[in-house]
Amino acid sequence: MKIVALIENKCNNDLLVEHGLAIYIEYDGHNYLLDSGRGSLFIENAKQLAIDLSQVDTCILSHTHLDHAGGYDGFFEINSKAKVLVRDKGIEPCYSYKENQYKYVGIPIETLEKYSERFEYISGKYLVRKGVWLLPHTTPALETRGASMQMKRMVNGTLLDDDFAHEQTLVFECDEGLVILNSCSHAGVDNILKEVQEAFPNQKLLAMIGGFHLKDIEGKVTNINHPAAIRSLAEWVKNIGIKEIHTGHCTGDAAFDILKETLGEQLHYFCTGTVLEYNE
Repeated sequence: MKIVALIENKCNNDLLVEHGLAIYIEYDGHNYLLDSGRGSLFIENAKQLAIDLSQVDTCILSHTHLDHAGGYDGFFEINSKAKVLVRDKGIEPCYSYKENQYKYVGIPIETLEKYSERFEYISGKYLVRKGVWLLPHTTPALETRGASMQMKRMVNGTLLDDDFAHEQTLVFECDEGLVILNSCSHAGVDNILKEVQEAFPNQKLLAMIGGFHLKDIEGKVTNINHPAAIRSLAEWVKNIGIKEIHTGHCTGDAAFDILKETLGEQLHYFCTGTVLEYNE
């Protein structure tokens, strides 16, 4: 299994960066694309990395925010076959509080209109292929987290606190355990790992990959994720027995440094160009 960060906020090489996330994955003879960044920059990076996106078999949209769903127009121009698997709640528009008002931050409307046939809506625990799963959130009352993050979802014409029903977790079964990807972990990385444990009892957790949404729009540690809470989260993650954590994007530098104090070598920054490999 091979995982490549096609785009993220940072890099330690000459690849392009943006506040977005797109991840390329090879597993059991198939190629996957998780998210598409904010725009088409991930496509340029794929070329530099000699990754042929026309050979992607399946796309997964982790959640319907622009910085993860903004690059599909460019992708669809070079790939005519891959469907985008999105939660059945994903069609409902997402909003975030910016500049003293709630602004639309969902999938570009023009993309949904032009390429409607490329989006496939799924529900429940979903088997993509052997060893590849998509999980919905099962943790109750997640709308309280949406309220604290000032995120909302338009449902039947009414803005409601986001319960992240449009977010999903991608899980691969590997020799040493489960490899888990959730691009922003809005539901909370602890809740997500608990959900994975419930869905796959008695299986080991090998790696968690993705952003932890521990910063605000200015990159500072948020009020709901103050340093003490982040340290408590780090202790919980350390004790759960997962081998590796690879995070970035919406985790934030300040939060990453706090996590690092507890997690040490268990924690790694997942920047643009990062390549991870696991035995299937």
